[in-house]
This record gives sequence, C-alpha cells and structure tokens, in this order.
Amino acid sequence: MNEKRLELVKGLGAWAAMAMVVGHIIGTGIFRVPRSMAEATGSVGLVFLVWIVGGFLSLAGALTVAELGASMPNAGGPYVYMKRGFGPVWGFLFGWMNNLVGKPASIATIAAGFLIFLGFFYPATRTQIFTLTVPLPYAEKPYEFVLTWAQPLAAVAIAFITFVNYLGVRLAGRLQVVLTIIKISSILAVVALGFVLGKPHEGVQTIFPESLQLTMLGGFLTAMVGALWAYDGWIDLTFAGSEVQNPQKNIPRAVVGGTIIVGVIYLLTNAICFYVLPLKDVAKAAIPVSEAVAVFAGANAAKWITAAMVLSAFTTLNSSILTGARVPYAMARDGVFFRVADGVHPVHHTPAGALLFQGVMAALMVLSGEFEDLFSLFIFAQWIFYALTVASVFGLRKREPELHRPYKAWGYPWLPAVFVLGATALTVNLFIQRPIRSSIGLMLILSGLFFYRHWAKQSFSHSE
Repeated sequence: MNEKRLELVKGLGAWAAMAMVVGHIIGTGIFRVPRSMAEATGSVGLVFLVWIVGGFLSLAGALTVAELGASMPNAGGPYVYMKRGFGPVWGFLFGWMNNLVGKPASIATIAAGFLIFLGFFYPATRTQIFTLTVPLPYAEKPYEFVLTWAQPLAAVAIAFITFVNYLGVRLAGRLQVVLTIIKISSILAVVALGFVLGKPHEGVQTIFPESLQLTMLGGFLTAMVGALWAYDGWIDLTFAGSEVQNPQKNIPRAVVGGTIIVGVIYLLTNAICFYVLPLKDVAKAAIPVSEAVAVFAGANAAKWITAAMVLSAFTTLNSSILTGARVPYAMARDGVFFRVADGVHPVHHTPAGALLFQGVMAALMVLSGEFEDLFSLFIFAQWIFYALTVASVFGLRKREPELHRPYKAWGYPWLPAVFVLGATALTVNLFIQRPIRSSIGLMLILSGLFFYRHWAKQSFSHSE
C-alpha cells in the first residue's frame, strides 16, 4: 500500500505574502548601492532616473509574473512556468541555475551585507583570519583571497535562519510580518525626520550633466545593476505559490502592490540622502543613509539607523531562504534534482532536505567572495532567467489558451517585451564588465544539461 505523499501547507496569508515581497526587496541594497550609483553616474538626476527605470523594469516583470503566479500557484514558481511555457529542459535549467548559483549567491550576498552592517557595532568582525595569494597567468597582480571573521559569521546567520524556516512556514511568515513592519517604520521615520530636521546642503550642484555623452551610457548601465539588485525579490513569492492562501488574489496583490510600495520608499530615501548631502559625499560614503542621518540628527541617531539596517538584512535573509528552498524541492519531487532535496518534514511540513541543501550551498558561497563580486554573479545568472520567465507568458498564452487566468498581465504584450529587452541588455552589459564571474555562472548553468539527461532518463524509466 502506497503512503500518501506529504504536501506543503498553505501557511502564508495576505499579510505574510505582502511582507514576503516588501520585506524581501528592501534589504541591503537601498543602504549600499546609492554610493556606487552616484559614483557611476556622477549626477543626481541620473541616479533618480536609474531608480525610476529600474523600478519600471521591475514593475513590468512583476505585472507579468503576477499572471503566472495566479494561474499556476505551485511550488517552484518560474521552474513550473518555463517548463510549461517552453518545455521541461528550460524549466530545469532555471532551477539548476537558481539552486546552484542564483539563490545561494543571493542569500550569501544578503548575509554578507548583514555582517557589513553589524561590523559598525562590532569592528572585530572585520579582522582578517588569513590571506591567500594566487598567481594568475597573464595578470600583472596575483589574486588575493582574504578571509575575515565576517564570512564564517555570515554562514552562521544563514544556518540560524534556515533552522527557523525548518520549524514551519507559519512561524517564518509571522516573523516576516513583524520584522517588515519594524523595517518600513524605521525607514519612513528617517524620511520624515529628514525633511523636518534636515536642511539643504550648502553648495550648488546641477541635477543633470550640462551635456549628455555616449560614455555616460556605460555608467548608467553600471548603476542599473545596483538598482536592480536593490529591487530584486519581486518574483520570489511565486517560488512558494503552493503555500499562499487564496493565491489567485493574494499573489498578484502582493507582487504588484509590494513592488510599487518599495519603489516609492526607495525614491523617498534617496531624496533625503541628496537633500542633506552633496553628490560627492554620497559617492564616497560607506552607508549614505547613515551619513545623511548623522548630518541632521547626530552620530547617535546614525547608529540607530545602522541597527535598522541590520534588522533589514535579517528580514530579507528570512524571506530569501523561505522562498528559495521551494525550487529544489519541486525539482527533486519531479525526479530532476538531487534526492536530498526531496520530501516534506512529517511534523513541520517544510521542505527540510531542500532547506538543508540550500543552506550548505549559500554558506559555501558566502565564504568564497566579497559583497560586490557576489551580487554581480547573482544579477547576471538570475536575470537571464528572469527574462525567460517573463517571456514564458507568451509561450503559455499560445500553448495553453484555456488555462484559467484569474489575473491577466497589464500591458500585455508590450510591457513583457520591454522587460525582456531590458533584462537582455543588462546581462550583456554585465558580461562585458565582469567576464570572469559571468563566464563561471554561464558554465555552471550549461553544466546542468549533463545532469538533466541523466535524471530525465531515470524519471522516464520509473514512469514506465
């Protein structure tokens, strides 16, 4: 007699779903990337234009993914959409990339940011353990790998949040709601106090350059990488679609509404930074928001906002670990991934094996690189498949016209097309800028074809 297979439970209500989106998107990015964006563009106006274009591009993707999530609320999200829209090999390649590169790099980056912020309170975390020098052929300087205490501590943070998610999706969802409320309240308090207590910085700075040159395009696209990292997370709720209550309504509301809310918060936060700080100070500040708070409220208040940043990164880490584990679980359930990721815990009803696998991968990756390298690797690998995920709406409209679609993508087919073109331009530019890291990500993606052939044969033989 065959035992009934255990399934995941619908433990994420409307508030938890919205908190997953908003709390996930607002992480380390908004506090870190304004510096690199100001440095890359050299213009206040261009920085805001990057935020607006990045927000529009993310919203275009969210509007499309909302249709897919509402019509197919299954664990795995894009893995399911591409499998049905383009064919099983495309769904597999997304999952392979997500499980081995995309999600571990994302989690590792968030954990690295968490320790960067924590380092302002405990500078000892930046202490070096050892430095490894590796000579490179045809290179003037050798590669230096520096291991500090922050990296193993970030791995501990990943392990702790993984354990929380192991104990139950409802517990993780409630934690996400509470932490997201505290996070948004802290940021909005900074915005309000900044306009009340702050004064415009002295000196005159032009909003846009006097003349626009073609060379500025490279800086604009470089800044766009940071903006899209800060906006990343609008798709992740769909990974856990089978655990969302009333998904036909709650997924579109959370994905689209959450992206809009975050865009408004980001613009307000940047407005405060450039209101009290000149562009050159933003471009050299380690944490521009903290510098801005120190100007209008003093150094003690700046420490308080740094504490809010620690909480913000912690919140994003929770949602990223929760949603990310559902992709290896869904693939292992279908027989096209490592068996360790299959199965649901009989007591906690969580994908325990998938959580363990994801946690180990992320912990290894956080030990391997620094913040900038990690998020560049993540953006390149993930956005290839973001483009394909959004493009799958075209394939599904054609292949499954009778599929029940309680929500249809606004602006179809033009907005999905704009997103696909924008995502393609981003990945090409990033490959040109960081060819080594991008090539590693690309090779890891393509290596999945060998494993797919093996697992697909096994799955076929078992079904006979």
